[in-house]
Amino acid sequence: MPMAVQVIVIASSPAFARCVPFGLFIALLALSSIVVQPWLVIVRNLLVASVLLFYWKYYVELRVLPARRSDWFLALTSGVAVFVAWTLLDHDWIVTGGAPGFRPLLPTGEVDWLMAALRLVGFALVVPVMEELFWRSFLLRWLEQHEFLSFPPSRVGLRALVITAALFALEHNQWVAGAVASIVYSALYMRSGNLWVPIAAHTVTNLALGTWVIWTRNWQFW
Repeated sequence: MPMAVQVIVIASSPAFARCVPFGLFIALLALSSIVVQPWLVIVRNLLVASVLLFYWKYYVELRVLPARRSDWFLALTSGVAVFVAWTLLDHDWIVTGGAPGFRPLLPTGEVDWLMAALRLVGFALVVPVMEELFWRSFLLRWLEQHEFLSFPPSRVGLRALVITAALFALEHNQWVAGAVASIVYSALYMRSGNLWVPIAAHTVTNLALGTWVIWTRNWQFW
């Protein structure tokens, strides 16, 4: 097979479509730790959103919305519960690093509301879709079967659940809160069989957390 064809095949694979947005996000996250500029966070969200839109047609699991009202209710309540847990699980012994967080402030010390709003939109709308496509749709099922698209979420076992939770925890400096969040979102996916349910819960968590951060100025949570 010619090299160009191989590249096209890999670039259009289900795994690649779910890994690229996440990989780009992590790379830009690492860059933002070196180049501390508020605008870089906004650019990161725009770039990740663009890649998600480019690959949208490959996300077959997002074509069907949950049919049961109970799934939406669980998404809402679970999202709020994870938000509460996130604000409580911030003790020194369960937090790694000491990053100051994203601070959308003007030189006067006042909140830059445009910057804060752009950050919140990316945090609440882009991040949940990107992360759930990678962690739940891809990795959680790939650990069970490499042809993951045909693997039912309801059949995910304890091993895949624990590994995904551990890796998700490592992505966040509040690692215990991250592990709790991963288990909750994975359980929602396994129960409902629909990726929109953990995405909705993740969106509720991030929207509530982002709003709370802006209101209380606890920037370290951002």
